[in-house]
Amino acid sequence: MTGFAALDLLAFETATGDDRRLKAREIDAICRSTGFLVLRNHGVPTVVITEVWAAAAGFFAQDPAFKQTVAAPYAGYPYGYLGPDKEALAKSKGEATPPDLKESFNGGPLATPRGMNDPDALAFCYQPTLWPHLPGFRQAWEAYYTAMENLAARIMVAFAEALDLPSNHFASCIGAPISALRALHYPATINQPLDKQQRAGAHTDYGSLTILLPQPGSRGLEIRDQTGQWVEVPAEPGSFVINIGDLMARWTSDRWVSTLHRVVARPDQPARQSLAFFHQPDWDAEILPLDGSDRYPPVRSGPYLMAKFRATGT
Repeated sequence: MTGFAALDLLAFETATGDDRRLKAREIDAICRSTGFLVLRNHGVPTVVITEVWAAAAGFFAQDPAFKQTVAAPYAGYPYGYLGPDKEALAKSKGEATPPDLKESFNGGPLATPRGMNDPDALAFCYQPTLWPHLPGFRQAWEAYYTAMENLAARIMVAFAEALDLPSNHFASCIGAPISALRALHYPATINQPLDKQQRAGAHTDYGSLTILLPQPGSRGLEIRDQTGQWVEVPAEPGSFVINIGDLMARWTSDRWVSTLHRVVARPDQPARQSLAFFHQPDWDAEILPLDGSDRYPPVRSGPYLMAKFRATGT
């Protein structure tokens, strides 16, 4: 697809005056229409991306018995390996479908904030990540996670200005975000998928924003546009795909949209990988409509996320 909305992050960050305000308005227009954009000139070191790609590929290349050594120990455990036939994302939107055609490895925050004693937080997002015994895996994963935390904070600055807010408006809510990183592997499809079966069923994301790194040149990620048509999102080499989630739509009183998207399954597709970083404000961050309206009641970031997560299991 050509002409997909894009943001040059370096150009935004180095702009001043009217040029910066113009770029902020462009971000606002994108988030009002689709909430999806291609992020260029992001500044994440190539070596960090290369090493996490290799780590994820090395993990998914292991035999099933090895991957099961870091499988989630019980239903609802948020981290570790989640094998095939374990998740149907369309369930979060009330649609019954066969399980998604994917497997994943999932990890959470790299540290627990000092003084955190909320039992739900400790039992959910601050559970330990289950690390596979593969040389360099944890180091590569943590370096990429840290890079994504930093990138998300920079994007939230741009988002604040796009909403006509001070650039540091969101800073107090993302000092200790409860973000998660997910490596996804979509095995090659053989023959025809089951009726309504996708690699990732149609869903919206839950949090403030998602930073997706698709395999360069891969296909299958689609968004549903304002006319109801499914539109393919390009996988540009060296770029991320950014989209806002339900929490940001709620935060903006639906000024910005959390768009339905999916990864389609078609007969005889090659294997596909991606990395998704789901940015989520601090556990106790109170999310109130930014316009001061009563369109949505206040929610705490952590319990809101926990409720959304529990709706997707199979």
